[in-house]
Amino acid sequence: MSGQDNASMIADQVPHDSASAIEIGFTMPERYNASRVLFDNLAAGRGDRLAVVGPAGSRSYAELCAEASRWGHGFRSLGLARGDRVLLFLDDTPAYPAAFFGAVRAGFVPLLINTLTPPDLLQFYLSDSGAAVAVADAEFSSRFDATACAATGLRTLVIVNGAPGDNAVTHCIVAHDWLRNFPDTLDEADTHRDEMAFWMYSSGSTGRPKGIVHLQHDMAYSEAAFAQNVLKLTPDDICFSVPKIFFAYGFGNSITFPFSIGAAALLLPGQPKPDTIFAAIGKFRPTVFFGLPTLYTSLTKAASAATTDFASLRLSVSAAEVLSADVFNGWKELTGLEIVEGLGSTEVLHIYLSNRPEWKKLGAAGLRVPGYELMLRDKDGRDVGDNEEGILWVRGDSNTPLYWNRPDKTAETVRDGGWIYTGDRFLRDSDGFHFFRGRADDLIKISGQWVYPLEVELCLADHPDVRECAVLAVELPDRRMTLAAAVVMNTIGFDEPHTTKALQDYVKRKLLPYKYPRQIEFLNELPKTGTGKIDRQALLRSHCPPQR
Repeated sequence: MSGQDNASMIADQVPHDSASAIEIGFTMPERYNASRVLFDNLAAGRGDRLAVVGPAGSRSYAELCAEASRWGHGFRSLGLARGDRVLLFLDDTPAYPAAFFGAVRAGFVPLLINTLTPPDLLQFYLSDSGAAVAVADAEFSSRFDATACAATGLRTLVIVNGAPGDNAVTHCIVAHDWLRNFPDTLDEADTHRDEMAFWMYSSGSTGRPKGIVHLQHDMAYSEAAFAQNVLKLTPDDICFSVPKIFFAYGFGNSITFPFSIGAAALLLPGQPKPDTIFAAIGKFRPTVFFGLPTLYTSLTKAASAATTDFASLRLSVSAAEVLSADVFNGWKELTGLEIVEGLGSTEVLHIYLSNRPEWKKLGAAGLRVPGYELMLRDKDGRDVGDNEEGILWVRGDSNTPLYWNRPDKTAETVRDGGWIYTGDRFLRDSDGFHFFRGRADDLIKISGQWVYPLEVELCLADHPDVRECAVLAVELPDRRMTLAAAVVMNTIGFDEPHTTKALQDYVKRKLLPYKYPRQIEFLNELPKTGTGKIDRQALLRSHCPPQR
């Protein structure tokens, strides 16, 4: 099914004039193209303002719009039809927003793909999406080898920031010379507000990755909901998101939010190491900083933190995982800023629960973001009240309408009335703050008693000697379940048996005796996914196997 044919099917599923949209005064014309997020800066007279800055170069809004236009013409020259997919395998450089907006403006659908993806998974993305064209950084071009391209429709690989590698087996074009052939202006495609605009894929941690479809109006909606109510950006802001653009969180931080207001984005390619991040802060002077708890942990522990000037920053934001008191206090001591914690999902595109700079509670995912409706329900579908645990449902006009070609998974997650069933358990206090309590399916029985691993993890994380940790449910050879903890301590050279017992006793005192982790393994660092989260599947495979 083509993207054009699929658009009408999607439009039938998208509610309009919802209570959440009315709350934030969000209106959208029927004919709308998401490239306006970038191109409206020209109409607003902001063409000379800085749009992108960083080690890979800077672009004004006028320059970036011109590049995006050339990309759109270039994609059309490759024989793509309206709604066809273009796979983007890119690091955070000016080429990313240019190629993205060029594809959208020309009526095509870009796919934002994690650059840590190996060839076998890349083959799945290409075959699942039907992408005939891909755009990749030169350093990643060898990933498009015989394995990645087998049994796919990929015809052309466009290379940015260098020349193609030796292993690429499809037809390659070097963007630098190719784009010069095309005009630097481009009229937008006459797309419907509910037509597909772009996709992102789920991590696939619990099965085959799912193509998460987002629509033309979703970017503008997430900006009106989260950015206007929490970030409150001005054109003088410079946003620095360490999480990459291919991550929904990073996409909003680096693309949607700054471009919607005429602010600038600091793009940092390469592996985000503390020294590199600190150097970028010192040189480019960002005002709003976006990270993850694991990133803030590594930054506060880095030796070079003490010599970095953080005076340009006015706001620090975190999302994706629970922020510990140790990390919160460490960042505040280092920079003078309190981290504003929130929570969102790729299905909703960005953050729908957030603390506020002026009102926050440590350990809370936050308050409902205006523009999103939330409800907590028990497993039987009944609403729960304050100070009771329930499963979170969320609805807003940036919700995905479907997973591509996955009606089974769509039915599990996208419910009647446009609600997303998150599968996350929360407790809401009387002030409206939501506290994450784990996944709905995480409950396991140990010694005849029910336990949530996250409760134990949060307890261990509060120990003053623990830097970071993960607690996992592990199946024993006799099929019983137990808890295993992977722990990174603040110091080295400690007595492991003594520390193991001390941590187990700590959990017994703070919680209940049966909830302590039976296995504790000490690591120098926890494995992370490409988006900076703790890689729990890698821990299960490599560090927390069942004891025999």
